[in-house]
Amino acid sequence: MCGIHGIYRFDGLRVEPAMLTAMGDRTVHRGPDDEGQYVDGPCGIAMRRLSIIDLAGGHQPISNADDSVWIVCNGEIYNFRELRAELQGMGFTFKTGSDSEVLLHAYDAFGDDFVLRLNGMFDFALWDRRRRRLLIGRDRIGVKPLYVLQDAHRLAFATEAKALLALPGVSVELDTAQLPGYLHLGYVAAPGSMFKGIRKLPPATLLSIENGEVKEWRYWRLPAGIDRSLSEAEWRERVRARIEESVRMQMVSDVPIGAFLSGGVDSSAVVGLMARHSDQPIRTYAIGFEGGEAETLYNELPYARQVSRLFGTEHHEIVVKPDVVDLLPKLLWHMDEPIADTAFITTFLVSEFARKDVKVILSGVGGDELFGGYRRYLGGHYAQRFQQLPGVVRGLMSSVARRLPSDRHSGLLNTLRLAKGFIATAEMSPDERYRSYLQVLGRETVNSLLCAPSAAFAADSLSQAFAAAGSQDDLNRMFAVDAETQLPDDLLLLTDKMSMAVSLECRVPLLDHELVELAAAMPASIKVKGGRLKHLMKDSLSDLLPADILDRKKRGFGTPMGAWLKRELAPVLKELLSPRVVAQRGLFRHEVIAGLMNDHEANRSDGTDALLSLMNLEIWSRIYLDRREPGDVAAELKSYIQ
Repeated sequence: MCGIHGIYRFDGLRVEPAMLTAMGDRTVHRGPDDEGQYVDGPCGIAMRRLSIIDLAGGHQPISNADDSVWIVCNGEIYNFRELRAELQGMGFTFKTGSDSEVLLHAYDAFGDDFVLRLNGMFDFALWDRRRRRLLIGRDRIGVKPLYVLQDAHRLAFATEAKALLALPGVSVELDTAQLPGYLHLGYVAAPGSMFKGIRKLPPATLLSIENGEVKEWRYWRLPAGIDRSLSEAEWRERVRARIEESVRMQMVSDVPIGAFLSGGVDSSAVVGLMARHSDQPIRTYAIGFEGGEAETLYNELPYARQVSRLFGTEHHEIVVKPDVVDLLPKLLWHMDEPIADTAFITTFLVSEFARKDVKVILSGVGGDELFGGYRRYLGGHYAQRFQQLPGVVRGLMSSVARRLPSDRHSGLLNTLRLAKGFIATAEMSPDERYRSYLQVLGRETVNSLLCAPSAAFAADSLSQAFAAAGSQDDLNRMFAVDAETQLPDDLLLLTDKMSMAVSLECRVPLLDHELVELAAAMPASIKVKGGRLKHLMKDSLSDLLPADILDRKKRGFGTPMGAWLKRELAPVLKELLSPRVVAQRGLFRHEVIAGLMNDHEANRSDGTDALLSLMNLEIWSRIYLDRREPGDVAAELKSYIQ
């Protein structure tokens, strides 16, 4: 695990090593153990290393036997031992025990198709001296991010965008074309980024430069076909075997390893299977919040303790009342881009806590997407029931629903919020209904909010993902959309950035690509059955986890941010989104923001994500656009509440 970066010059001039050093200095948190670089005329590749595999011999860049191919790689290749044995059988000689060296010889043996043989999370840069060719790529699911900057003179890449900002001649500008999508979804979807001139390489994508020509192509896509040939029992057996094998593979490490444990199905399954493949107690880490009703709703520590006792883990808990005002500027600097998902705060805090003991952590991220764990996946199920009611009854229910209060941080009001959302979308098409569940702000509200509405908003990332999704049933169609948008550009991005902010490698065994392919081919009728979310997955784990864990009410891995915005953070919110500040930025109409704030305060709607997206954008702007230090911005924010 590390951060990689590099430069290719189209003008043929030699890359200056000092530029690579400057890029690496921006991402030292990703690799505090080692650094290295290799320059060959117009191409330079470099890295910062967090040593996980082959601690002594894994220095990068690594070359093949005759130094004709060089590579830097960020991430882990979980099947590297099997690939190594295969390549040795073909006559290749290895200099180290590193998983990264496997990529070099696999490239020599199989060409660009070597990526199809990799099971892992990665981004890499490979320089082929013989062909004077640079090849960069990203893993299938998009666990590891990769940013690209290209102009007339050079193409530069880096695991984090901030490394590209260290290059001479790079001006830091907001890409206003990304604002509609960001406000709509709460994150910037690939290939865009919030920086003008910088883009994300999409998941499962390779980019090459040869003879001055840049080519980019997709090497893998989520399977679209549904396999109806298997019985439910056969699916259950296959899913369980693949989950267990993925967890086993991802436990490979030469340093201490642990697991995040919330007590939910996904993290509990990972911990339980880790325990089966370890002769030592698994180290587990959980986070809870102290405070009132809102904090209690997000506190899952009792469930985590139950699972810890079940599997005899070495359990560690942290109960926090975080200083969010102090945290946000630092975390948004690490994120590179603003985000409206409060899980980035929780992920950082529990990562910081775990890093005191371990260098590698396993997480249950991805299980809800693969196996149908979100309430939004039941939209079609309840819509069918709603549409069977007489028209008069539907009309009355819709009229009442529009007037229901809404607040996700109160048990009763959160139930009303969900009911309100289901009823409001029951008569929509499946695609539009799903969009309504995913969106932070509707497209009409976004256009009314922006001073300069974007005509290109009609072709947003969700529209493109729906157009590309070819699944034969609605549930797997939703999964295909998530796999192209929210999963890589929200959940996985924040997981990577927040864990690596404290030099912690986070692995996601439930997103093993073979398991993903298996889940994509599973019929919706057994993935979610009779309104039971994750039916097949839960059944496959019934001998591992007790029923009260398998069927307990789901709670997201976030923070009670909406409650904080009404209480402790209210002065900060009002100042950051004041008429003066909004007018100075010149991006939004304040009267629309004021309406969102009033509706949230009065519980007419839950505006947590919308207000957080706007607040975080302003904090991000002060750090990146105004070129201010995160600590300076934090001090200013604190002054608003003193």
